Amino acid sequence: MTETHPPAGFGRRHAFSFLKIAVSVGLLWVLLANVDLGRLWQVTRTASPAWVATAVGVYLGMFLISSWRWRLLLRAQHAMLPFGRLLASFLVGAFFNNFLPSNIGGDVVRITDTARAAGSKTVATTIVLVDRGLGLLGLIFVAAIGASTAAARTGAGQLVGPGVLWLAFVLGTGAVLLVVTAPSTVTWLLRPLEMLHREWVRERVLRLTTALARFRDTGGALAGCFIGGVLVQAMLVGFYVAIARALAIPISTAHLAVLIPLSFIVQMVPVSVNGFGVREATFTLYFARLGLRAESALALSLVGAALILIFSLAGAVIHLARRRHRDVPVIPV
Repeated sequence: MTETHPPAGFGRRHAFSFLKIAVSVGLLWVLLANVDLGRLWQVTRTASPAWVATAVGVYLGMFLISSWRWRLLLRAQHAMLPFGRLLASFLVGAFFNNFLPSNIGGDVVRITDTARAAGSKTVATTIVLVDRGLGLLGLIFVAAIGASTAAARTGAGQLVGPGVLWLAFVLGTGAVLLVVTAPSTVTWLLRPLEMLHREWVRERVLRLTTALARFRDTGGALAGCFIGGVLVQAMLVGFYVAIARALAIPISTAHLAVLIPLSFIVQMVPVSVNGFGVREATFTLYFARLGLRAESALALSLVGAALILIFSLAGAVIHLARRRHRDVPVIPV
């Protein structure tokens, strides 16, 4: 009988997954063990249905604007796709993001869905990365405005000062402009990869730099995508503002404009399962700086996460419907 062995890296991947589960479960256990669970349930169960419905509506608006931003970038690369198809892809990606142990799954869905129209997976990946980068800039921009507003009004309670956030925004903007206006910089940075497979790497880098040059020549798409990114992040803050109002939590919009982007940045560090535990710890720490109860912080974070999970189930329905009719095309890398 032939003995089978797990593939290389199998044990390492599983060990890392178990570590992330342990971090999430451990942080949630510590946080819940140190709060009044009865008060937490009281805050949660008395949520205003009208404000909860408002939060869901705002979250849907985020997806509409996100799909529009993505369409702008695709058109700059001469990839024409219907808005409805992009919205469906975003919803499926949200389902994968929220029900898989990492946020990479959603990006894979988006790349797969647009690779054929974009001409290659490399171009489709470039579009998604630019979308992500401009979205991150929008997130930092909203956080910097919120921090500046909160500092002017209260002058206390913030974990990160506005100066740090504005510096991060300026540096990030400079990096994006450098990459887009001088694609040769990317060629130089990726040159060491040619040691792996020269011709294959060179061809991929050429497609990447060609896509960046197209973005440079159609600057309106990048500007529109950034403005859309700011709107998306502002609406994300609005989503949590609506939840805070639903739960009667006395926290200002300015402070939420700092906390929400900061919590999403922290969740990008791959040490937990989809940010669970890390997000709640960030909320609790920020609320403590404002003199607000930990129960309120956990209620806001957990109700927000629950609504996002429920909303993303629409992506599961779309995914199942598409699997029945999709034929898988051969797409160049």
